[in-house]
Amino acid sequence: MTFLSLDSIAVPDIHPQAPLVTRKARLPDIEAIHELIGYWAARGQMLVRSRSLLAETIRDFHLVLAEPHGGKPGGLAGVCGLHLLAADLAEVRGLAIHPHMQGRGLGKQLVAACEREARDLGLPALFAWTYQQAFFERCGFHRIDKANLHPRVWSECQRCAFFENCNEIAMLRELG
Repeated sequence: MTFLSLDSIAVPDIHPQAPLVTRKARLPDIEAIHELIGYWAARGQMLVRSRSLLAETIRDFHLVLAEPHGGKPGGLAGVCGLHLLAADLAEVRGLAIHPHMQGRGLGKQLVAACEREARDLGLPALFAWTYQQAFFERCGFHRIDKANLHPRVWSECQRCAFFENCNEIAMLRELG
């Protein structure tokens, strides 16, 4: 198996034209999710998630999986979670797309899956912390002032290593 790596953070290489399957995450997916998120976290593109946090929140995640193709093994093409924060708000978090699978609309597909789940639950709004403002704007989110965040968001933020020096952008999508 071939790996893409940076300072010991690696994700298995997958064929960019591999057939794709979408499903909810399962406990055996934790290692692949951890590797993919770690790959982007090592580049400063997102926050790292521990294996124990992934295990606690595994039911939050939607996956896009690439099937084996062209002599390459299948693997995790993308992941995104919907984390309930309060009765009126959920966070879209942990959005990561395999570097060989970028530009195929998988990020929008995963955010849409989270939005469908949020609507099914009767949530009026989705929230996201991001470094990718333009992407989330294309998904219908708009930037909000951090001072206007729901109190439950701040209780989650206090556990973050970057709480004192957060440079992520707060985004909101009203679901109506």
